[in-house]
Amino acid sequence: MKRNLFFIKFGGYVFVSVVGTLFHFLYEWTNESVIFAPFTAVNESIFEHMKLLYFPYLFWSIIENKILKNEYKNYWCAKAKSITLGLLLIPTLYYTYTGALGVYADWFNILIFFISGAVTFIFDTKFLQKNNNCRFSKKVYLIYFLTLGAVLIVFTFFPFEIPLFLDKQSKNYGI
Repeated sequence: MKRNLFFIKFGGYVFVSVVGTLFHFLYEWTNESVIFAPFTAVNESIFEHMKLLYFPYLFWSIIENKILKNEYKNYWCAKAKSITLGLLLIPTLYYTYTGALGVYADWFNILIFFISGAVTFIFDTKFLQKNNNCRFSKKVYLIYFLTLGAVLIVFTFFPFEIPLFLDKQSKNYGI
């Protein structure tokens, strides 16, 4: 199975890219249904775009875990580290390019999502292949991974009034 890891990860990247793109529009397509709000972008804030990476990656991780059949003991450790890196990369790239260059471009914002997804999967693969560097049990990493999702959901409904949560188009925070 290890030789097929590249193809599994590439399939995961495609899955996350497609589902994340669909999740960008799903809230609007469902007439702002509160059922979809926790998992999809409810506005154009940087924070909401982080959800577009996290939730498809979570769904893929569950599918992938079944495919790999617990072949990697550090599976959830690699997932937790990788998604943390990917989530941090989204605001880092956004604020770096808008702050340093003083420009804003929708095409680059879209590119940030795909770059962050690619980096997430590249490091996911590297962490899995190392099969060490995990100080805690898989339960700890799984709980951390799921807690990130819970935080994303809570901040969708109760965002701080800081730039990360601001939809620059509507000038609103959260829903």
